[in-house]
Amino acid sequence: MLFNSAEFCLLFFPLVTGLYFLLPKNWRWLLLLLASCWFYMAFVPLFILILAFTIGVDFVAGIAIARSEGPRRKAYLVASIIANVGVLAVFKYWDFLNGNLTALFAGMGLEYHVPKLHEWTFFGFLPAGMVLPIGLSFHTFQSLSYTIEVYRKHQQAERRFGTFALYVMFYPQLVAGPIERPGNLLNQLNATDGHGIRSDFDHHRVVQGLKQMLWGFFKKLVIADRCAALVDIGYTHPAAQDGGSLLLATLFFAFQIYCDFSGYTDIALGAARVMGFNLMVNFRTPYRSASISEFWGRWHISLSSWFRDYLYIPLGGNRVAKWRWYTNLFIVFLVSGLWHGANWTYVTWGGLHGSYLVLALMFAPLWKRTSGASGRAEQHGFGRALNVLATFLLVAFAWIFFRASHVADAFTVIHRIFDPSTWTDGSWGIVHADPPGSFFLTVFVVLVFVIIDPLCDALVKGERHLTAFSAEVAWISGLLLACLFIGRHGATTFIYFQF
Repeated sequence: MLFNSAEFCLLFFPLVTGLYFLLPKNWRWLLLLLASCWFYMAFVPLFILILAFTIGVDFVAGIAIARSEGPRRKAYLVASIIANVGVLAVFKYWDFLNGNLTALFAGMGLEYHVPKLHEWTFFGFLPAGMVLPIGLSFHTFQSLSYTIEVYRKHQQAERRFGTFALYVMFYPQLVAGPIERPGNLLNQLNATDGHGIRSDFDHHRVVQGLKQMLWGFFKKLVIADRCAALVDIGYTHPAAQDGGSLLLATLFFAFQIYCDFSGYTDIALGAARVMGFNLMVNFRTPYRSASISEFWGRWHISLSSWFRDYLYIPLGGNRVAKWRWYTNLFIVFLVSGLWHGANWTYVTWGGLHGSYLVLALMFAPLWKRTSGASGRAEQHGFGRALNVLATFLLVAFAWIFFRASHVADAFTVIHRIFDPSTWTDGSWGIVHADPPGSFFLTVFVVLVFVIIDPLCDALVKGERHLTAFSAEVAWISGLLLACLFIGRHGATTFIYFQF
């Protein structure tokens, strides 16, 4: 079930939310658990078995870890990690590894054939042609963070299976995050001080949640989906496109992926907020970052912090020799790329960001010496604006690999963008895309978004407020009318569902 579908907006969300406040507080967890199961099974019902396996393993592992000491305690944690990573390895990376092994053996003149995952039938139990379980990486990482926190004694083991299952399956953030930690969401499920499932109906909180959802819908329907139509023109057959069209498609994709993912996050946070839950912030206007390091402090914060806490720091972080520090950073971003998808395009994307950060650290002393007294000025005004532009262009360049179907396609895009001769061998088809005027309308809404994003982001987070009632009405009305009359409707899926 998609957030931007009529089924969710007109039936699921109003019904579940209404029942949530009508039911006694002790029964709300069951409603949310059943609703979350229904929400997930609306995609592919059979995949709930995979989710149930993850939940069962980590629930038992958490209790076992809490009751144990010494080597046995670590053994239970390792078992949990193996089970979770094993699920990812089978369902997400099997075909990737299998395909690369096939190519490797073929290069050596050897025959290698192991069935691909979509060819498996398990004696008729699972259908041939099955696809990646939706949101697999998100709920696997969320479940795994629980056992790690219990092992570190930062979290008490949950003794109620239903509550733990709801922690993993909470429908607003089930399939595309944010990746919650047990110290936040699980503790809210168990709170006795009026938070989470024990919260009372609060008119102000409900209104704020609905406004955040509306802002998310605006980003998805008006910005992301409009950009997507033009991006598809450039990236479907990049070799047939001129350099100008591919450059524009790349810039549009930067806004598409940001508005698509952050739009989903705002809908998720808003829906949870209506019911009294506070999910973690996942985006903070990342395209206003003045460095790659700052960008990753503002983009997909739940994943960045997850890798920081559970991979980067255990590897040694920055408390090691410089070469080890740089290696740790690069490893984290390679793994982050692989987390996003079983394709060399994602690995390359992660490697690019890792390279950006390592090079920035290597040249930081030289930059400080050459900038001198102007260094402070670089953080403000024109100097910061230049840094923001440079950061955006570096991020957009890396997005080429993220969007391309294959590495070869990515290099085709790069070649045609940077080859002046390709700018004249086409008709700038993206500008003349159907329906007539769609390109200029998309440019207009993107420019409007760039201007209003900081204000609207602060408004939905409660960091700023509109004092005039008329301004509040104009803001809400503008977003709503834009969604209804300019937005692209058709219940298109969210990009991050595939991860």
